Formats: sequence, structure tokens, C-alpha cells
Amino acid sequence: MTLKKVNPDLQKERATCTFNVEELTNILDTGAEITAIRRAEEERVLSVKEIRDEIPEEYLSHKEKYENAIRKAVILHKVMNTNANDGMSSLRSSIGAAIFKDGSPFALHNGMFMPTLLGQADEEQKKYWYTRAKNMEFIGTYAQTELGHGTFIRGLETQATYDEKTEEFILHSPTLTAYKWWPGGLGHTTNYCIVMAQLKIKGKSYGMQPFIVQIRDEETHIPLPGIKVGEIGAKLGFNTVNNGYLGFDNVRIPRRNMLMKNCQVLKDGTFKSAPNSKLAYGTMVMVRVAIVYSSADYLARATTIAVRYSAVRHQSQIKVNEPEPQILDFVTQQHKLFIAIATSHAYFYSAYWLQDLYTNYLKEMERGNYDRLPELHALACVLKVISSSDCTALIEKCRLSCGGHGFMLSSNLPHIYGLCTASCTYEGENTVLLLQTARSLVKAWNESSKGGTLRPTMAYLADRSPAAEWDSSLDGIIKAFQKVSVGKLSTSVSSLAQYTASGLAPEDAWNKTSVQLIAAAEAYGRTVVLSIFKNEVEKYAKTASKEVKSVLFDLVELYFTHMALEKMGDLLLFTKLSQKDVSGLQRKYENMLEKIRPNAVGLVDAFDYRDEVLNSTLGAYDGMAYERLMAEAAKSPLNTEPVNDTFHKYLKPLMKGKL
Repeated sequence: MTLKKVNPDLQKERATCTFNVEELTNILDTGAEITAIRRAEEERVLSVKEIRDEIPEEYLSHKEKYENAIRKAVILHKVMNTNANDGMSSLRSSIGAAIFKDGSPFALHNGMFMPTLLGQADEEQKKYWYTRAKNMEFIGTYAQTELGHGTFIRGLETQATYDEKTEEFILHSPTLTAYKWWPGGLGHTTNYCIVMAQLKIKGKSYGMQPFIVQIRDEETHIPLPGIKVGEIGAKLGFNTVNNGYLGFDNVRIPRRNMLMKNCQVLKDGTFKSAPNSKLAYGTMVMVRVAIVYSSADYLARATTIAVRYSAVRHQSQIKVNEPEPQILDFVTQQHKLFIAIATSHAYFYSAYWLQDLYTNYLKEMERGNYDRLPELHALACVLKVISSSDCTALIEKCRLSCGGHGFMLSSNLPHIYGLCTASCTYEGENTVLLLQTARSLVKAWNESSKGGTLRPTMAYLADRSPAAEWDSSLDGIIKAFQKVSVGKLSTSVSSLAQYTASGLAPEDAWNKTSVQLIAAAEAYGRTVVLSIFKNEVEKYAKTASKEVKSVLFDLVELYFTHMALEKMGDLLLFTKLSQKDVSGLQRKYENMLEKIRPNAVGLVDAFDYRDEVLNSTLGAYDGMAYERLMAEAAKSPLNTEPVNDTFHKYLKPLMKGKL
């Protein structure tokens, strides 16, 4: 739908913006050149008419949605591989969101299968498998989670038993719960799969290892003998990703189908272990970096929709006999939405920071230095957790802020919520990941107690001094959150010691203390995000205009103040925050909402999402929400005829008493 008219309320909002929107967009893209490349690529792809849906996805059957997604995925692949840019790309590319409202069936091929080949295949294997995968000579996926086990990797049941006589691995699913469950594309799309399985040689177990397995014939696509594969069914989100299940009945694969960059099995069955047992964490860390970014991206899209709609929606009266104001003028609405803008910025910068850390770690790893892996793993775990949980909660607030219209699928807010909330469980369930971070923190605490040196993001744990007087500055709030982190971790370690001293086994003591431990892990994550947000904005502010610098620090101030109020109980417990200080924070927060109000629409415009990406009747750039809602309603198949057949079949007999 193309509307030339722009809602006057949005025109007015854009006129009040105090900063250059394009400049902020360039910062979010990490450079003007990247912005230009991203836009050119989006225009090139989205101008292909065949790639757009004529009938909204929600009116298709489950089967039709999948078939349509495959059609579009093939067109997208062709378009993306012609006239590609010179190796430069933007993490903020949103082309996929514009084409697949509910995810691409090729997502795991690109996002997990090929990165795993790069990270865990040896050079000879890469030359064969990665080259073919990149050329789409076959389509792959990554199968780790099973029906009965997910985050607990050691509990996975799929077996890969080595037969030295034939130099083959025998893959087998000994129980129903051993069936692989969830891999994207597995249902009916892929014909190869990287399978994580328990390696067994001569009766001895050697832990989880990755194996590449052909599951369907390359010509007919029929499942191979011994392969039991299908789709798992409809879900809250990602319904076109084609998630599937996979079982094995003594399926044989060649020895060289085990990915052998890190661990190897020789012809005679000799097992050679990796130089570091945690090398396989690399791919998981990479995916969690992507989740931090995608969480911020989902939230930014939802916020754009909600803020634009709030600018054009008029309702109620603040003062009698005055016109109904824009609902964006209500402070309660600003309270719901402005923190969402700030939070999306906080996690965008956190994702970029974590990606740089990961890139540097890969360089160190190539030199044989694995020292930073534990810290990187702890960071990736906790940042994945708090970004996914925070952004999911705020997306729901955005939906609620749009009233009944936010409940419409055409608003796209329910879809965005479904996609983001899934990230709270995939690639590591959030509570389990917090406990993994907690293990690193407890270890760091004990090392610090013995005078050991801590990694940069945990260095503050060595400062056990009492909290200073309350300081509402940015640095003061960071230090206050560090005191909360130290206090919660100290309490957790003390509880662990007391439970152990009482006679509990270490494992039982850990379980008993686990609620405290996840709180300590979250507190650590909060200190990290606060520090990153401030430091990254300071970095960009060095070259930014005065106006953009000002609005960026407004977002930082709002985020810090909001977090202090949100975690007031913790701060009262572990710092010298007083009732007077809380009143001051509340007044500051309200003032920050008022300060940001003129720039609200400009801030979401700076996210630079095309209408095709937002895919929303409420959030289009022109602000013509009501016209778009009515136009979308007209597309319902039920509106193609004035009288539905059910009237004559059922309703009329009922009303005439002739059932």
C-alpha cells in the first residue's frame, strides 16, 4: 500500500526534532559508508516484486506458509548473490525481516551450519563441505537439542559408535527422548545436518562431538534408510523456519564425516583430544553475540511502531474542554516507550562491544592463548540472558501501549514478541545460562580472595570496601551497581559455604543457593551493560555533533536513572541510597522523559527501518495508521463475499428454528 500523504502529527513531531537523524543512523550502523551499503542492498533486494507477499501470511495455512517461505528464500538467495557488495556488510541489515515475517527456512544453514563448518572442520573438510554449502549445492542445519535434553549437553543421548573394521560411525537414537528436536529447516528443507552425538569407541565414551550426516537423497529428497525426520508443528513464532525432528536407526557414516579441527578419531580408533576442552564453545559464543544484537533489533522495531502510533493516536483529555491529546503526551505512555528506545541503544552497543571482544579472542586463540575464554563465555551467557529477557518484556509493553490495535497481527507487534521471546530459551535457556555465569563469578570471587588477578569485567569484585555516599552521576550509579553485584555474590558464596559446612554435598549446596546465584549473575550483567553503554556513547560522542551527543547522553541518563529505580530494593540493601535519593531519582527520571519527548519520533526514525521491514499497519513512516488498518482488513478472505456459506448452512436454520 502506497500513501503519498503523511499524517500531520508525525510531520509536526519531525519538525521538533533537535538533532540530525541521519547522523544518529550512521552511528548505529557504525559508519555512513555502512549505512549507504545497507540501504543500497535493501533497495536492490526489496525492489524485486516476486519476493513480496500478495496475500498476508496470516491468511495462509501452515503448509502454504512454508511453501511460500521456500519460494521467497530461493529468490532471496539468487538476488543476494548477484552484484554483492565488496565484502562490506551491516549487522543491522533487516532484509530478512522484510521478507519473512516468521523466519526463513534457510536460517540455520546460514546461521549455524556454515559457521560450525568454519569453526570445527579441518582444512580438508572445509574445502569440500564449506564450498558446497556456500554454493547451496546442498542445504544443512545443526542438530544438538533433543526431545529430552537441551541446555544440558552431557545429557544428550544420540550415539555415534566407531566401527574400526569399516572405518565408520554408527549413529543411533536409543530412545524416543534421543530424537533431535527443534533444528530449523530440518523438517522438509535440508538434506544434510551437523549432528552433535556422544562418541563411543570400544565401549568408552569420549563426550559430545560434531558429525556431518546426509539425511535426504540429493536428487529425490527422500529420507535415507534409517533416518526418521519430519516437522515438529506450529509454534508461537518462527513458523516458517521449518523446525524439525530427527531420529537414527543405526545409520552409518564415513569416519571423515566427524568434524576434526579440534578432536580427531584415527583409522584404528585412537582418539586425539582438543588442546582445550572448551574450544567448541566458540560457535555458541558467536550465536549468543547475534542474539544480543537481534534482541535489540526486535525491540527497536517494536518501539518504532509504538512511538509512531502514539504520535498519531489521540485519546482522552488531560484538561476539560480541550482537544484529545496525542497519547505520546501522557507521561505514563512516555514511561512505557522511552526506556524501550534507550534499552535498544544499550544492547546495540553491547552487541558491537561483545562482537569486538569475540573477534579479538579468535585472534588470541589462533596463537594458542585461551585465557580469556572463561570470561568471554560468562559474558556471552549473561548478556544473552538480560538482553533477551529485557527486550521481550519491553516489546510486550510496546504492544500494550498500542491498546487493542496492538493485538492485531497486522500491527506486527505479536509477531515480533513471538520471535524475541523464543530467544529466552534457544541457544541456552536463560536460567541455566545465568547459573553458568554464576560459576565463573564464584570462581573469580575465590581467586580474588586468594589475591589472584581478575579479568577486566570482573576486576571490581576485588573491592570489598563499604559503599560510599550515594552519587547520582553516571559513574556513581555504575559503582553502586558494582556494590550490589559484590554484595549479592558475597551472600551467595557465604550461603554455599554454610550449606556445605552443614553437611550438604557441594552439588546440593549449589542447588539450594541457585536462586541467590542467578540474582548475583544478573547483577554482574547489569554492571557490564551500564559500563558498556556509557563507554561506547562516550566513544561515539567524540566525533558527533553537539546535538547528537546531547540526545545520546539523554538516553544514557534515562537508562541509568530507570535502572536505579527498577533495582531500588537492591540498592537500598547494598548501598547508601536513601529515601531522599530515591525522590531525587524519580524527579530526574520524569525530567528526562520531558526532555526526550520532542525527539521521540526522531529517535525511532534514526533506527531507519523501511516500511517493508516493520510490516506494520501502525508503524509506517507516513503515520496513516487508520487507513492502513482498514486496507489490511479488506484483505481478509472472509471479506471477499458479502454472505458466507455458513449463513445458509447453519445460521439461517438456527434463526428459523429448523435445525
